[in-house]
Amino acid sequence: MDIVQIVALGFMVTVLSLVLREHKPVFAFLLTVFAGLAVFLLLLDQIRFAVRTLEHLADRTGVNTGYLKTILKIIGVAYIAEFGAQAVRDAGQESMAAKIELAGKMIIIVMAVPIITVIVETVLKLLPA
Repeated sequence: MDIVQIVALGFMVTVLSLVLREHKPVFAFLLTVFAGLAVFLLLLDQIRFAVRTLEHLADRTGVNTGYLKTILKIIGVAYIAEFGAQAVRDAGQESMAAKIELAGKMIIIVMAVPIITVIVETVLKLLPA
């Protein structure tokens, strides 16, 4: 989907949400969440293309695909946490949004430990004894 179409969808949802918020705030919130999910679904083909391209590059360069998959999972966690936090923030729950962001960061740290370990071990091997 073209970015112009996504922006147009965003504007339409925003206007509808503002109108709905006056009378049915819950529906306005649900509309924005579902529109966000729709945008994500519209981008799935481009996401798949990017992942396949990165996997192909990793295969050609000999990079361990396990590390690439971990990095892609980390990126996914970051996007999901951001989406969730923004949706909750739209509902006026700043405190819960901050907690979602914190949870996302903690999960990312845990997922990154194997990669950080390999980097540190590689650096230690390069240093003279």
